[in-house]
Amino acid sequence: MPGKAQGSLVLSDDERQTLLRWTRRAKSSQALAMRARIVLACADGTPNTRVAAQLGVSRDMVGKWRSRFIAKRLEGLSDEPRPGAPRKVTDDVVEAVVVATLEQAPPRGDSHWSTRSMAKAVGLNQTAVSRIWRAFGLKPHLVDDWKLSTDPQFIEKVRDIVGLYLDPPVGAMVLAVDEKSQMQALDRTAPVLPMMPAAPSRQTHDYVRHGTTSLFAALDLATGRVIGQTQRRHRHQEFLRFLRTIDRATPSDVDLHLILDNYGTHKTPQIQQWLVKHPRFHLHFTPTYSSWLNIVERWFAELTNRKLRRSTHRSVAALEADVRAWIDAWSADPKPFVWTRTADEILESLAAYCRRINDSGH
Repeated sequence: MPGKAQGSLVLSDDERQTLLRWTRRAKSSQALAMRARIVLACADGTPNTRVAAQLGVSRDMVGKWRSRFIAKRLEGLSDEPRPGAPRKVTDDVVEAVVVATLEQAPPRGDSHWSTRSMAKAVGLNQTAVSRIWRAFGLKPHLVDDWKLSTDPQFIEKVRDIVGLYLDPPVGAMVLAVDEKSQMQALDRTAPVLPMMPAAPSRQTHDYVRHGTTSLFAALDLATGRVIGQTQRRHRHQEFLRFLRTIDRATPSDVDLHLILDNYGTHKTPQIQQWLVKHPRFHLHFTPTYSSWLNIVERWFAELTNRKLRRSTHRSVAALEADVRAWIDAWSADPKPFVWTRTADEILESLAAYCRRINDSGH
């Protein structure tokens, strides 16, 4: 026999509308939606047993949420905080770990903290220290290298090159030019094992070196196409040969603005004499120790990651042919790189970094 309804359950208009909304919202918790359906059914005078049968839940569950609603109304349908062990790592302990990581030297003359040494120093376990470091983004085992330019014309050169990136001259081409020297033709001492399910591709650690070559590259800022040329040596003669290649590969009626580094082969008397005879070439030099300012370095990273790092070659000629084929494929579907930071943003970032260095106490 159906059981009788337990307790008087009468809904106000606002409560009914809220419960109906909870049952209809797609984003509502499924548990909360079921509790709302139970209360609505009970409010219609339906006994608990019949409500349980209609909704496919137990009679005890119906009785629980009916009683909770009568006692606490809508707030009673929310989950109550569950009991558990009190927090062991307090804010003071977290602060102590962070301060020690940033300001104190590790014991026994170590160069940096480890999770084990820090756990021993502050009386925590290794897992707790690891979680605190992750929460605050602390990575004592990592170190970044940096080098400040000593070029007396650093600001002028930054503004010049960034100006070419952000506002290139009308009717001219901007080419980022550089050399990737000492590309090695390497062959592994055993065949490379292909990738398999649950196992990455594998190769031997040792290799056989078959010689080196250099790649001269000019990246067209507007289109992303690359003019490339491999050469066995890296002198001003090879750079002059590459300039002639650029001259032949570009429209003769267009001025060319070349972004270069300060390598000696770019400034020899022979290069200067050639430039005088070809006035459409305009050279812009990056500051010393500032190769990051030449956007062709980003393209070299693509070449390294997508071709060179995992390739094997048994001769320099094979390496050169492989690189030329990859450049042709790139230029057939080029992806231009877009420079976004202004010169003022770069200079302000470096100024802020210098202020940190001066105030760091080192």
